[in-house]
Amino acid sequence: MYDRFIVAVDDSEDARAAAEAGFDLAARFDAPVEVIHVLKRTALDSLRSTGDRQRLREEREALLDAVANRAADRDVRVSTTVLEGRPGRRIATYASQRPGSVVVLGRQGRSAVSKRVLGGVTERVLGRGMAPVLVHPGADAGADLASGPLLLPTDGSDNAQEAYPYATTLADAVGVGVHLLGVVDVQQAGGVFNAGGLDREHLGRLEDDWAALVDAERETLGATGPTPEIQTAVRRTQDFEGVSGAIVAYGRESSVGSIVMGSHGRSNVGQQLLGSVTRLVIRTVSVPVLVVPRTD
Repeated sequence: MYDRFIVAVDDSEDARAAAEAGFDLAARFDAPVEVIHVLKRTALDSLRSTGDRQRLREEREALLDAVANRAADRDVRVSTTVLEGRPGRRIATYASQRPGSVVVLGRQGRSAVSKRVLGGVTERVLGRGMAPVLVHPGADAGADLASGPLLLPTDGSDNAQEAYPYATTLADAVGVGVHLLGVVDVQQAGGVFNAGGLDREHLGRLEDDWAALVDAERETLGATGPTPEIQTAVRRTQDFEGVSGAIVAYGRESSVGSIVMGSHGRSNVGQQLLGSVTRLVIRTVSVPVLVVPRTD
């Protein structure tokens, strides 16, 4: 499950911060790390001479060596590889050929212009759903997985449950508890244009149903692997930020150190694209998010 960490980097500080997180986790799991960089074919094709192409490869190899040297003070086995192709596709395929791997990426690549925008390569790797991906929020976030409990949102779906063993195993390795969170989306239950909202009795039944669901999921979670301390919570949301906003707010209030979640919720069953709730959470939070893909 955490047999290998594949850290994909460019020359951004966000990528280096993600690499540090990958090295820390690899040390905890006694797992090897493969640091990779993908040379775009368009960049190679734009160079006229073989010598220029070789110099570019050497520059990228030096970049990987510099990143790998950051693991020198940890007892971690590190290898480096320069690949060629389309970065998102190449990274995803590389990981799919190495079962048990977790990909580690920065939230942004070098071309991102806003802290609220998910980098194109990162989103493409996530969207392909070929391996779990740990998205690091960036060099200025001060992210530390051991700084607080692990937050695990759930809606009780098979997609959400894919993340359970990853959550318990990670929480056990890091030494933190798990907060299992369910979110009642009042607006979705009542309809976007239901100006009157739900009556108190209906809303009470809805929250009771969610509380029962989360309690049942706690039992399921406890049977998936190590058993860290588990707390359950149900939150209500009725604004346009929806479920993702409630997850982010709960994480902030509870000072969580990380979030583990499925790539899709209950409603995202028709296509292998990153679910909207997961995407919005990744874009907003300042802690690492491990996204676990569904198995089709």
